[in-house]
Amino acid sequence: MTRHRSSAPSPKHRQQGLSLIEVLIAALILAIGLLGIAAMQAVTLKNSQSAFDRTQAVVLSYSMFDAMRANATSARANGYTLARTCTVPSAGSSLASRDQARWIQSLKDAMGPSACGTISACVSNVCSITVEWNDSRATDGDPNETLTTTSRI
Repeated sequence: MTRHRSSAPSPKHRQQGLSLIEVLIAALILAIGLLGIAAMQAVTLKNSQSAFDRTQAVVLSYSMFDAMRANATSARANGYTLARTCTVPSAGSSLASRDQARWIQSLKDAMGPSACGTISACVSNVCSITVEWNDSRATDGDPNETLTTTSRI
């Protein structure tokens, strides 16, 4: 009895490993995915810095309001009124001028050299503080970002 052998390879020999093209395609897909992750990480870092700056603006505004409440008589008499300034004013002899100098210096330290501050005159014991900074590093960030906080003294 003679056996006829089939010309088709046996299942054992059909697939012996991945071809080079399959490996290259897998590496390409992996590289594109890793580049996407890196891009998302870069955007996240930029936006996290923007959120940090906004938080610092709020915290520093509240710290100035606290200083004004501690010296309420002067604050209600508009002793803390400060026109928009981007340079640290000299600390004068009054508590209000020292608080202003310390506040602007804190803005510069926390938010960079572009930070500016304004303290509006109080009307009926309601005062406003505006903080400005450069937020252009963030995604769609504004180079003239402002935050205004209003509070009763």
